[in-house]
Amino acid sequence: MQPKPLVKTEPAPAAQISLQERRPRTLKHGDSFALFDRAGDLDGLPGSPEGLFHLDTRYLSQLGLRVNGQAPVLLGSAVSADNITLTCDLTNPEMPGDAGGPMPRGRLHLRRTKFVWNGACHERVALRNYGHHKRQVRLDFTFGADFADLFEVRGRNRPARGRSHQPVVGESQVTLCYTGLDSVTRSTTLTFAPAPALIGPDSASFLVELEAGQRCVLFLSVAVREATADAPADCSSMTADRAFHAALRTSRRASRQVAARAARVESSHEIFNEVLRRAAADLDMLLTDKPGGPYPYAGIPWFSTPFGRDALITAWQALWFDPAIARGVLHFLATTQAREEDPANDAEPGKILHEMRAGEMARLREVPYGRYYGSVDSTPLFVMLAGAYLDRSGDLETLRNLWPHIEAALGWIDASGDLDGDGFVEYQCRTPQGLVNQGWKDSGDSISHADGTLAEGAIALVEMQAYVYGAWQAAARIGRALGHAERADALEVRAARLREDFDAAFWDEQLGTYVLALDGAKRPCRVRSSNAGHALFAGIAKPERAARLVATLMDPASFSGWGIRTLAVGEVRYNPMSYHNGSVWPHDNALIAAGFSRYGYRAEAARVLEGMFTAAEHLELRRLPELFCGFPRRDGDGPTPYPVACAPQAWAAVTPLSLVASCLGMSFAPDIGCISFQRPALPPFLRTVTLRNLRLREASMDIGFLQVEDEVGMAVLAREGDIRATMTS
Repeated sequence: MQPKPLVKTEPAPAAQISLQERRPRTLKHGDSFALFDRAGDLDGLPGSPEGLFHLDTRYLSQLGLRVNGQAPVLLGSAVSADNITLTCDLTNPEMPGDAGGPMPRGRLHLRRTKFVWNGACHERVALRNYGHHKRQVRLDFTFGADFADLFEVRGRNRPARGRSHQPVVGESQVTLCYTGLDSVTRSTTLTFAPAPALIGPDSASFLVELEAGQRCVLFLSVAVREATADAPADCSSMTADRAFHAALRTSRRASRQVAARAARVESSHEIFNEVLRRAAADLDMLLTDKPGGPYPYAGIPWFSTPFGRDALITAWQALWFDPAIARGVLHFLATTQAREEDPANDAEPGKILHEMRAGEMARLREVPYGRYYGSVDSTPLFVMLAGAYLDRSGDLETLRNLWPHIEAALGWIDASGDLDGDGFVEYQCRTPQGLVNQGWKDSGDSISHADGTLAEGAIALVEMQAYVYGAWQAAARIGRALGHAERADALEVRAARLREDFDAAFWDEQLGTYVLALDGAKRPCRVRSSNAGHALFAGIAKPERAARLVATLMDPASFSGWGIRTLAVGEVRYNPMSYHNGSVWPHDNALIAAGFSRYGYRAEAARVLEGMFTAAEHLELRRLPELFCGFPRRDGDGPTPYPVACAPQAWAAVTPLSLVASCLGMSFAPDIGCISFQRPALPPFLRTVTLRNLRLREASMDIGFLQVEDEVGMAVLAREGDIRATMTS
């Protein structure tokens, strides 16, 4: 039987926009982010993802810098190790003469330094004359704003748009405005310092005279604002140069504060240290302050907004080194938990958010993602994270405040989650604009049978049942800690029953793994997938199944050498270049490796860490992207990039740090002030690993690990407060 045609998929961005070809430079702070080309420009071309975005709207779509009317030559560009600044080094091409004669290439040096902070992009342009003659230089900035919704940038067509206003031009400032169909006026204000010689609605020009060796500096700030009236919003009166220096100081201070709060990892391998530093910096950049604490936005460019599943998994991965993230995620998702039925948004009482958007199209409901609940797994993952947060922190007060939301989530699992009353939780899309598949593999062709036909009806995913098991176990621990012993007993009984029913319905002895899902007719989707590894992560897998399941996942059909594929080689829908049917996702591997560690297979977790590290070693900035292709690992080559993968992506960024914890078998006992390590294993390339500022309540410690042959030893290097560490070898 031939596979059915692919269902249209929303999650995978438009394939014609190859981020790999463009290799854009990314900056972010709060609800704003920017994608520049390597020279620091924005091309403004149709189909381009470049721009300065704020709350799902592109506020600046075109920005160009020219020297005497010509594009400068790129020497190099890089984002700083802390992800705060982008620096682009440029020089002049060969130019016609002026009073100093013809200008050979390479006489002028331009350094552009950019960063994003509090709804503005700040830029400093330093120009130096390295020639031997005085030069007269004209610098031209061109700019434009299309105020396109992010979904328009991704390729959605709109039948109508709002209206643009006449630009307001001042001595050193230009304001561009657009009033959307949602009656919100969005404005972009470009402020220059010093004042340009010429300024207009789409350009500003500076005339500079430089002696040999002389340097000059120009500043540009691009501030974005929203207003509910049909007029530009007020903008800061601070000059562009003062704004640049003040914002840069503040951003660096904030970054240092986050770094001081979290534990960090050091090793004997310098390139691995670079991977770890980039991972921490990417997570820091994606964190966005909310009233209840830091919240990791999912990824740039397409998912720089609150996602439920992504944030829950990211917070779980980061829990060992920064539990404040989990507290912030739990608080935000509790406050946005669905309270009533809303089929248009796939919302039901007790359900946890999938995605939240704030752009014009979302506000007008041209897309359903203003506050959308179309993920089946966010709700049990919310309860699982709450339990893990208690285990890590001992913070009973936070859990006491969350308990009504946990009960509401459990109520959703019992009522709306189990559509047919068979004891398994299923999903089915309720809105035509929503997601057909509502697990983490949410593209339309990701859930299929062995012959390639797509699963239909209410689908029960393998990982969803695992998460429900984990949620009931977590809620039982929380309930017992809060004094609800009877409720805890009942939840533990239900979890034990689910484990038996799950094993009977999902285990496939012939495949040596759990099936991907049950379709609406309860027929098993008998394909080998990475989803089955999540049964180890959540603990639902029976111990006697673990060895066979681990072997299946680490077989070359599944393990590419870089990581575990989403679908095994040989399955009908296997395609190493697909979004969910053969690609490799770092966060998926992190969860599976955590499952390996949970069942005692730390050597296999170390193999996953080695594969992910070697992949990152070959990638730009040592950065793990959202996913990469599932082709087999070849000596001397890096992984094959997926063309539209987000980078950075929160749950991919934090994967190396999560894998370190899995290899070390780390666990916490806050009630007795103890951190434990069970039979740690490290990959061969790591001789030493050191954990710095590892905190438990008010105490902290530094712990070192040394690998000698196949053994790992531990030593406490520093200690502050009442805290201790133990290791079982």
